[in-house]
Order: sequence, then structure tokens, then C-alpha cells
Amino acid sequence: MTRWGLIGASTIAKEWVIGAIRAAGGEVVSVMSTGAGRGQAYAAENGIAKAVTDLDALVNDPAIDAVYISTTNELHRDQTLAAVRAGKHVLCEKPLALSLDDARAMVAAAREAGVVLATNHHLRNAATHRAIRDAVRAGRIGRPLAARVFHAVYLPPHLQGWRLDRPEAGGGVILDITVHDTDTLRFVLDDDPVEAVAFSQAGGMAKGELADAVMGVMRFKSGLVAQFHDGFTTGYAETGLEVHGTVGSLVGRNVMTQRATGTVTLRDATGEHDLPLDHRNLYETALAAFHAAVAGKGAPAATGEDGVWSLAAGLAVVEAARTGRAVKIEPGL
Repeated sequence: MTRWGLIGASTIAKEWVIGAIRAAGGEVVSVMSTGAGRGQAYAAENGIAKAVTDLDALVNDPAIDAVYISTTNELHRDQTLAAVRAGKHVLCEKPLALSLDDARAMVAAAREAGVVLATNHHLRNAATHRAIRDAVRAGRIGRPLAARVFHAVYLPPHLQGWRLDRPEAGGGVILDITVHDTDTLRFVLDDDPVEAVAFSQAGGMAKGELADAVMGVMRFKSGLVAQFHDGFTTGYAETGLEVHGTVGSLVGRNVMTQRATGTVTLRDATGEHDLPLDHRNLYETALAAFHAAVAGKGAPAATGEDGVWSLAAGLAVVEAARTGRAVKIEPGL
């Protein structure tokens, strides 16, 4: 059994990850929050035996094998490095860090310490995206030429706050959502992005220099081009992922979501066919793979290297939107 400590008394841990850890056979033994009262209340609410306020106390706890980091983005690097130095495996929220140098240092430290570092890119665990990936690999649409991602949603009030008003914490829609688009596209296409152009928008939700919506295009190594639209401000849009090839198209609807839902339709010369889907909890799938990786059986669903790739793309989109130029995507791995 893998025993977990939570770094951050977060909403995502409460709503998704604690349950997934337990469903995958793990145990949550401790939570760290810098606010003692918040941490104790969170522990009581979620059936966690111990709450601490100090990072070192959590990562050096011999009862803990792995940590889940879901603090604000600027804290990820130091918290990951502390956990790795203590010999703990790490599942870290995206983006891994705010700079590529920091993200690469996290990956290198984990590799040197012989511990698992995973990025919590949940979407690649969806039955819909796995069906798209399988269909692309099987050649059912021929050579992929283009893709489109619709990932504009409404950021609910309980998740607002630092995402909208703290650039120093990595707020804004690009490092929150566009990184997920990148990881999902890399997963379904078996291809890597090399260049991005983008325009960002201030629709009135985010403050200061932060963007609350963005549209852009990424070019991939194969020559495929992918459009993306990400936002915090659209309450009535659906999400989707399309991949268009030389002999067919794959159309996923309501698939850019934490929920195990959505449909995938194959369109080709024979007509339209809905692909069979075995919907399962995305986070439970991720935690099962992580526990197996800790046991030396395979890799986590999204590795630290995957997290570096998505951060590289996110930072390129930020720069492209800022400058109006096409920006190279260079993870430096």
C-alpha cells in the first residue's frame, strides 16, 4: 500500500484525488497546510489522521511514501525538491513550475534520487482520449493533418482567486488550461509541438496582465497544425477535441473535462460511427498507474518529462500572445 501526504489542503484533492488514492488502494495519512486551523478542519472533513503546518515535517515523515502537491504554481519546485530529497515519490499538479529550468531540475532530481515524479495531467486518462489515440494509431483516419481543441469553460467562484489575480503564482488561463490541451494533443497524436502563435484576451474576469481567454495554433513535428480555444469566461460552450486526417475525422464532444463522460465519433467514407467507450474515473486511472510505477511496474500516466513538455508549450503561448510572434517550443530535455 502506498501511503500519501498531501501538500496543500486543496479543492482538487478534496473533490478528486483523495478518493482516487483510496480507490486505487492507497492511504492518505497526513495533510500540510500553512494555516493550522484550515489543515485540522480539512483533515477532519476528509478522514485524514494528521495535519501539519511545516513542509519538512510532512516530507520527512517515515509513515509517508508519496506526496501529492496541489499548492499554487510558484511553490511546486521547492516542495517537489524537498520531497525528492526525502526519498518520496511525487505527483505534482500542472504546471510543474514557472520556468523550464526549474521543471527540468525537478525531473533531474527525481531521476537521480530514483523516485517517481508524475504530472497530474488527468485528461490523458479519459476513455474518450484513449479511444482517439487508439484510432489514430490504427490508421483509421489516415495521416493526421489537423486538430482542434475547444476548452473554454466558466471558472466557478470557488476556484477563482489566485488564478485570476496573481501572475507571480502562475495565474491566468494559459498555464491553467492550455498546458492540458498540449498534453492531450501529445498523447493522442504521438507527436510533439514545435511552434505556437496566439492571441490572448482580457474578458473582464482576470485582473491586471493576466489573460482569461486565449486562441491560438500550434504546429507539430509531423506538420500537423492544431487550433485551441481556452477560457475561464464562457459558461455555455461545450468542450471538444477533433482530429482530422486524410481518410477520416475523429470528433470528441464534452471530453475536456474531469468527469468520465463524452462521446467520440469516427467519420469516414462509410458514414458516422460512435466509438465504444469504457468510461472510468480519470483520477483513479492515474493513481492506479502511479501506484504501479512506485512498485516498479511501468510508468505513471503522465511523467515529469510530459510536464516539462506541456510547460514549454504553455510558456511559448504566453510569449506568443505577448509579442505577436511565432514562438518555438523547446523543452530542452
